[in-house]
Amino acid sequence: MSSKTTSRRGQQPIRAPRRDRRGSRRPDAATPARCEIAVDVRQDVPAVVHPIILGGDLGAYSVARAFHEAFAVTSTVVSIVPTRNVRHSKILTNVVEPRLDDPEVMIATIRRLAESNRAPAMVVTCVDWYVEALARHRARIADVAVVPWPTIDRIARVVDKEQFSRLCQELGVPHPRTVVLHGGAEVGEFTLRLPVVAKPGNTSAWRGVSFAGKRKIHHLTSRDQLEWLLHAAGAAGYTEPFIVQEYVPGDDAQMRILTTFSDERGDVVWAYGGQVLLEEHTAGTLGNAAAILTGPLPRLEADARKLLGALGWTGFANFDIKVDPRDGVGYFFELNPRPGRSNYYLTASGINPAVYWVGEHLRGGVFPEVNAARILYRIVPAVLLRRYVRDRWVRCLMRRVERVAQPLKYPADRAYRRAAWVLLAELNQFRKFAKNYSVRAAAAAYGAGERRAGAG
Repeated sequence: MSSKTTSRRGQQPIRAPRRDRRGSRRPDAATPARCEIAVDVRQDVPAVVHPIILGGDLGAYSVARAFHEAFAVTSTVVSIVPTRNVRHSKILTNVVEPRLDDPEVMIATIRRLAESNRAPAMVVTCVDWYVEALARHRARIADVAVVPWPTIDRIARVVDKEQFSRLCQELGVPHPRTVVLHGGAEVGEFTLRLPVVAKPGNTSAWRGVSFAGKRKIHHLTSRDQLEWLLHAAGAAGYTEPFIVQEYVPGDDAQMRILTTFSDERGDVVWAYGGQVLLEEHTAGTLGNAAAILTGPLPRLEADARKLLGALGWTGFANFDIKVDPRDGVGYFFELNPRPGRSNYYLTASGINPAVYWVGEHLRGGVFPEVNAARILYRIVPAVLLRRYVRDRWVRCLMRRVERVAQPLKYPADRAYRRAAWVLLAELNQFRKFAKNYSVRAAAAAYGAGERRAGAG
């Protein structure tokens, strides 16, 4: 990414280095394009920022990498348990706090970490529940750390998927036909066309229940399955809403991801996304992007701007969208009030989220020029991805990209144990997909979408 920055005395752009076989430093040609920001490197001056990142998943590591690429800082990642995504990393410090889900413990932990570092602290996350908790308790944290999230009222309007559905209808933003049912209740009169997709309307409450067959998103093909879900969830203690929507046909490649950043005035600074080529299919990660071909999405961006404007949104927003192969309409499923788990697709494309957090909240709204590049983001091996991508034109575009980005493979964060785990994690994707989403199943989903498109 090209950016315009002004260097001052005692400052220089930071680039992630790597060592050659003799141990000397040299530029890393494989490091993705990114925003270059003037960072003070004098030893007696505090770092630009002390990132405190809540959560220990791939999204948390990707955010830590973004801060390290932009400012060469070590983040503090706070997680409930040690996770392999952040283990043996040299770019972060992992603090394990088993009671992090308790707001009082969360607040005390943030304050302790912020007060122990000379650099200005900033608390970020890729987890909805933590975003809500941070916004709700902002007044108890803001004196020691930047809390770069919208107000709790705005967040509530989008986290509550029932409210989001109504907002889409009011603004004329395409949204699947939807009904709201409750855990423990009866289905009653049901007018949607099967199959349907059911997802919890209250993600915070959903996190606190457990039962056999629970998934992040439920794909249901009959009324009996829907009745089972409501009864099982209710018996486990979830009596909150379920958002039940008509299924939009097509395979994973019909999904689109779009991320936006709005400044404190509510103006959209940029919007960038791409075509999802493959999603994860395990119970706990269903729907997360495993591969993305990035690029501008102007028609979808226009609808996203309607939603953001109506909400008076500030900061990051992440949209899940599916394009109906029958008519090309992009249906908005949800707005997530934070960068997504796959946020490294932005950094690799040249739009580093850390730069915009710091620019907005610590540098008076100063941002670099945006010049995003088309890249291929993936967390699965290339050979596995090629098995699942059926569209010839997409396969052609994949071959043409100049850069492929894997968020866990960071040249500045090399350690033998970490490298071994990353390799094993990639190889394990073959087993996961064979078990949860076979090539035959993907071909059937692609064929079904093609047939529906032809019929439309």
